[in-house]
Amino acid sequence: MTSPLRLCVRRSAAPDPEGTATLVTLRLPSDVSCIEEAVELVTRHCLAGHVATETIRFRLRVVLSEALSNAIVRGNREDRTKWVEVRAELVPESIRVQVTDEGPGFDPSAIPEPLRPEQLDEAQGRGLFLIRKLVDAVQFNEQGNSICMILRRS
Repeated sequence: MTSPLRLCVRRSAAPDPEGTATLVTLRLPSDVSCIEEAVELVTRHCLAGHVATETIRFRLRVVLSEALSNAIVRGNREDRTKWVEVRAELVPESIRVQVTDEGPGFDPSAIPEPLRPEQLDEAQGRGLFLIRKLVDAVQFNEQGNSICMILRRS
């Protein structure tokens, strides 16, 4: 089911000395029913005009989905008065996606990788583990409420 809210992506030239970057931004409410539509919109705009392998398309969709889910459910605690911002900087060689919520943040180094048998039933850490495995670089802001993921196009 699609959400009743229509999401809108903005595309503009990004501040780039070579003039080759495009900026894609999206702001969505903390409503999990918006995740699928947001992922499709951002993915379409991030890959427009570029030849993208199925691997890149898959990775981008998964990491966007996980980051948005974490931001809405864990960061904003599904508080519909709070928003999630998505900012993607597109250059010929990579896609840099930043997802920021309005929550208090967390310490990403305190989240263990969910690989030990005793952690398999725990509900935390899987999304972050997937993100780290599927992108080329991951960074968090100091507060821990913003994740930046870099995915090389090749």
